[in-house]
Amino acid sequence: MLIMGLTAPLIRRLPVTSAIVYLAVGLAVGPTGLGLFHFNPLEQSGLLEVLTEVVVVLSLFSAGVKMPAPVTFARWQAPIMLATLSMAASVGLVAGFAHWVFGMSVGAAVLLGAIVAPTDPVLATEVQTRHGEDRDSLRFTLTCEAGMNDGTAFPFVMLGLGLLGLHELGDNGLRWILVDLTWATLAAIAVGVLAGWGLARIGARLRGHRPDPGLLDDFLGLGLIGTVYGACLLIGAWGFLAVFFAGVALRHTEMRMASAAAKDSPPLADDPARQHVSEASLVFEEHLERLSELVLILLVGGMLFVDSWSWRALGFAGFVFLVARPLSVMVGLIGSGTPLRLRTFAAWFGVRGIGSFYYLMYAIQHGIEEGLAVQLIQLVLALVTLSILAHGISVKPLLERFWRPPRL
Repeated sequence: MLIMGLTAPLIRRLPVTSAIVYLAVGLAVGPTGLGLFHFNPLEQSGLLEVLTEVVVVLSLFSAGVKMPAPVTFARWQAPIMLATLSMAASVGLVAGFAHWVFGMSVGAAVLLGAIVAPTDPVLATEVQTRHGEDRDSLRFTLTCEAGMNDGTAFPFVMLGLGLLGLHELGDNGLRWILVDLTWATLAAIAVGVLAGWGLARIGARLRGHRPDPGLLDDFLGLGLIGTVYGACLLIGAWGFLAVFFAGVALRHTEMRMASAAAKDSPPLADDPARQHVSEASLVFEEHLERLSELVLILLVGGMLFVDSWSWRALGFAGFVFLVARPLSVMVGLIGSGTPLRLRTFAAWFGVRGIGSFYYLMYAIQHGIEEGLAVQLIQLVLALVTLSILAHGISVKPLLERFWRPPRL
């Protein structure tokens, strides 16, 4: 932490990301280097599931509150298609590859596809929306996609587990369609939107016109996350999706009320009492997210051995980066009117990371057999590590040289 804090200006000028630095340290002190520590993801799957779950939830909320307002279909069309059509296409492509090339069963192949299909909101900070006023269309599209597809991947994870006999799919998959796909998704969006809208209204009412209302915005942000996620667990909805939409609704509602207040009484626009829960809590959430990224990437380095790099794992990563991601993006954005340059950049910057580890640990905790678990760990670990390196090294040079962002 001391080194990263002191060298942050230097790292910002170098063509690398902070995740690469964390990974390098993890490799140096882990089994690949000095062997000072080793983290076994199979033995510690329960702990790693909780850690990754917390980190993804924090990151999704941060992504949600950074979404620019207002929410319109024209603006959201591309990320919605990426999080749904492209998600399904990616799962299908990876599942087909795993089944026909690796000889996996259909259930195991679908599960692997679902684990690696979602892009990551934690490690993709260089291509994410920086704040609510950021109008870069590429950053918005990738951030919004990552915010949604960590939730839309869940039905496919349950489908894979069901095909392995570890989850009830119902006759002809009817239960999966009605409960896992339809109910859990729509209920999550409803819970998130209602909770975010409600907190924005309550916060505005309590603040009133007082210069210092004394509200603890950090607590409000974390409390909203916990309430929304807990409610979804109780009703069987996808909490990841709900937390993201809670952040979006909170930001959207606060900005709409601030705009209305400014029209009615312009002098109040710069009043300290007009600060928003979303903006005030975001800094704290991002600090937690950054610390969590440090811990988890160090653990990734502690999982890797020299023999973790097999041709099988390298070939799989190459297929995901160079075939599955580009094809799924092009398929998902057919007819959307998205510029070719944006589609090309989105096709490359499909960062895989902490979300994939969460789904993998979730599957292990739900009883997949040990041989399959080891196989999935090897493939996912190599994929995430190579994503940190390949996307981390390429993001700054490519964006600086080739990307001239069309504004939203």
